[in-house]
Amino acid sequence: MSLPPSPAGGTPAFQISRRSFIKRCALVAAATGLPLWFVERQLAAAEVPAAPLPSPNNRPALAQIGCGGMGTVDALNASNFGDVVAIADVDDTHAAKLAQKLVAAGHPAPKIYHDFRRLLERDDIHAVVNSTPDHWHTLVNLGVARARKDVYSEKPLTLTIDEGKHIVKAVRDSGIVLQTGTQQRSSPRFRLACELVRNGRIGRLLHADVWLPAGLRGGPFAAGPVPAGLDWDFWQGQTPAVPYVKERCHTNFRYWYDYSGGTMTDWGAHHNDIAYWAIGIVAPRTVESRPLVPPVPGGYTAFSEYEVKYVYDNGIELNIRTTKDDNIFGEPVNKNGQHNGIRFVGTNGWIWVNRHEINANDRDLLVAPLPDGAQRLYPSNNHMGNFFDCVRSRKNPICDVETGHRSATMCHLGAISLRTGQKLTWDSAAEHFTGDHAAEANTYLAREMRQPYDYTFVG
Repeated sequence: MSLPPSPAGGTPAFQISRRSFIKRCALVAAATGLPLWFVERQLAAAEVPAAPLPSPNNRPALAQIGCGGMGTVDALNASNFGDVVAIADVDDTHAAKLAQKLVAAGHPAPKIYHDFRRLLERDDIHAVVNSTPDHWHTLVNLGVARARKDVYSEKPLTLTIDEGKHIVKAVRDSGIVLQTGTQQRSSPRFRLACELVRNGRIGRLLHADVWLPAGLRGGPFAAGPVPAGLDWDFWQGQTPAVPYVKERCHTNFRYWYDYSGGTMTDWGAHHNDIAYWAIGIVAPRTVESRPLVPPVPGGYTAFSEYEVKYVYDNGIELNIRTTKDDNIFGEPVNKNGQHNGIRFVGTNGWIWVNRHEINANDRDLLVAPLPDGAQRLYPSNNHMGNFFDCVRSRKNPICDVETGHRSATMCHLGAISLRTGQKLTWDSAAEHFTGDHAAEANTYLAREMRQPYDYTFVG
């Protein structure tokens, strides 16, 4: 078959296109620090048409549950793929602000609900975004699964390891799509690092080192009046009822063990997840830890600074360390000048990766392409987009329910070790502790749920 003639006898059109493609790849590689071969593969894959987006008249109807800071970000992101027709929050102020922002962005005003269960009764809603605090993730997701709607759930997937088993079963039984919001899995940098580690680019992996932001350490805190429009009892949900304390609610909930697990389950849900992806083993065998400073009596209960070490059956170690910086929601820098992130160390070198960069002790470790037939990991470049692709195709998303559960388990193991102060042995198949100190540690696998906010709350 002959090539098409080129204009005015010049270079064939397909070669011009190829030249343009290479130039584009070079620009992307220079801007991102990614190697050219990886960028070429990424952009070439992007040229393959994805599942068609629904027409403007056939966009999925969405619901947003939890309308605070992350809920607002998630709802506006999800509105690129569907219509947010309903929102729910136990804080009337949060719900009203999100509704206003959706309207300001050109969307119709959503219907506002106080009780998310009423929202789930609507047959016209196809998918839900769950951006509630950690202690509400499980009950909301169970309610969504029983309503047979797909769900994008913020991380960590659960408050306890036992909750994860309930969620996995409910999602599998209902056949819904669940995407866990560990969006670093949809970052090319993190995928490249994990593929290189999985394919032995740094030799045999010896250990992975994760730096997490230090948490808040403060208190004691005084109780105060409940703000107008906030249903404090409903917000507390399954957790023990306590007087309202401003520092317990909304953004700072993550520094209380009642509602979360500190930065171990917050930022740890991101970086530990990437370590888990690269190591490729379902769970470590042992975990031990060392708090670096105690909580302030009457203040935040989660440890703010700590070290945790996991050891796998094959001898690989995963070391977690906190790094302190005033800007805990940015990219803190530790004493070695490194931002929070992950360093994989092998017999032939190391690779460092975080949200801003990927680097190695020898740049050639990144520059040399992986060979044909190398192990490739699930490709996704847009985490919310991957969820909606899977809503249409019914395939598993990049961070499905089992992955989200096992990733959260990693974080919970560290938090439990910190709380017990003991070296613990984990049986990943049975999902419980064994050996020394197992009796105490197993008491943290589940928590007593305050009525009526137990599993019967969602049917």
